[in-house]
Amino acid sequence: MAVNLSELLQLPVEERLKLVEALWDSIAEFPEALELSAAQKQELDRRLEDYRNDPETGIPWAQLKERLLASQ
Repeated sequence: MAVNLSELLQLPVEERLKLVEALWDSIAEFPEALELSAAQKQELDRRLEDYRNDPETGIPWAQLKERLLASQ
């Protein structure tokens, strides 16, 4: 299936967002296909260690998302 990027870029923003979401969902179905870099692995290990040392420092994603959206 050949996809013409210039045609896709002509779609309304709402349609392009739907396309991006569909593409992202198709990628997220296979997380094992994406390898983390050494730096990403190191950062995740650091964050996990921080959390294990003090679980009270973190907040749930829903709470963070709410804060971020409220600050816009």
